Amino acid sequence: MSLIVQKFGGSSVADAESIKRVAKRIIETRKAGHDVVVVVSAMGDTTDELADLAHQVTPMPDPREFDMLLTSGERISMALLAMAIRSQGYSAQSFTGSQAGMITDSRHGAARIVDVTPGRILDSLREGNIAIVAGFQGFSRESRDITTLGRGGSDTTAVALAAALDAAVCEIYTDVDGIFTSDPRVVPMARKIDRITSEEMLELAAAGAKVLHIRAVEYARRHGVTLHVRSSFSNAEGTLVINETAEQYAARIARESTTSEDGTVEEPIISGIATDLSEAKITVVGVPDVRGKAAAIFNVVAGAGANVDMIVQNVSAAATGLTDISFTLPKADGQKVIAALTADQPVIGFQSLQYDDQIGKLALVGAGMRTNTGVSANFFEALSIAGINIEMISTSEIRISVVTRADSLQTAAQAVHTAFGLDGDAEAVVYAGTGR
Repeated sequence: MSLIVQKFGGSSVADAESIKRVAKRIIETRKAGHDVVVVVSAMGDTTDELADLAHQVTPMPDPREFDMLLTSGERISMALLAMAIRSQGYSAQSFTGSQAGMITDSRHGAARIVDVTPGRILDSLREGNIAIVAGFQGFSRESRDITTLGRGGSDTTAVALAAALDAAVCEIYTDVDGIFTSDPRVVPMARKIDRITSEEMLELAAAGAKVLHIRAVEYARRHGVTLHVRSSFSNAEGTLVINETAEQYAARIARESTTSEDGTVEEPIISGIATDLSEAKITVVGVPDVRGKAAAIFNVVAGAGANVDMIVQNVSAAATGLTDISFTLPKADGQKVIAALTADQPVIGFQSLQYDDQIGKLALVGAGMRTNTGVSANFFEALSIAGINIEMISTSEIRISVVTRADSLQTAAQAVHTAFGLDGDAEAVVYAGTGR
């Protein structure tokens, strides 16, 4: 008997009927002879609605109380799902994150998992139960408070439990049939990927792909957890996220490559395209081009608790000895970083700040970039033909990212998707979810 961890997102448990359908799916896995641990998110848009409610009460909710409020959504889901399973004749027990042994640091809203002690989960499994765990939350031994893991925290909970329990696989159930070459809500002709490397998935998640959270992919890669992304609304096979080295990837591509009519070998170069509208851009104008100024700026940014994504520094003007530094960061961190930089303006010595939250990020990802020329040329040509202006560029070994205007992001994504031959034969199906 193997152990399988299954995670169901908010759209999969959005209402009573959905919860009953998920319960049947879990029971089918149990009938197949597996022990099952289930991680659930809050129902539908519950987390967003609770956050909205808190901000109606106060513009700046206390972080501890905000976490206490948000974790109630997952507790509702776990209890209802356990009831639904029991009503169908199978034993189930629900557990909060702290009861399941999810130990975190004390940072509210974005806690990191420091340990997993799933003793109660193992006891429940030995008693013949299906264990249902509230995702997104944990407990800090340091502060003795409930914490939340931030966006995508339920994915991370599931992967952490799969690693701690040595599960055969961690199944992530969502409202699409797997991982697609792009978000079907943005690019309707996106095509489902049968399997993808954890390295490629990590780049896609970092670039804004919402199907898997970057922390969950990173955790799975580090602990050797196999991820299987599937739909809770269909029996489609889904997408496997596999852990393999560059050498293993090359060997697999050699096996899977096809030969065209002219005898040349065709291999998949691009795995997918990610889009992201959640970032803003800050430009620090008139920075003295002397040693240590960039360090001073980003020390202030780090002190404000913000994560920086892309960074561009202009060549300094010879006449003035001044330069501009632009960087992107989550919109949620924008105003506090502006405030922190403004407070340190006399020390750093820059002239002014510009804030722009109407940007979009587009990223092209594929392990085949390592061995294929012309990818950048094709990428930028497709954007040019579509009339897209590029504001920032960033690259890694298997990724090219650009920043453009938010209102042109969908056009850009569709143009690049078509240019690289990623379009499917029919529109992808999105079964549920608002994308909020």
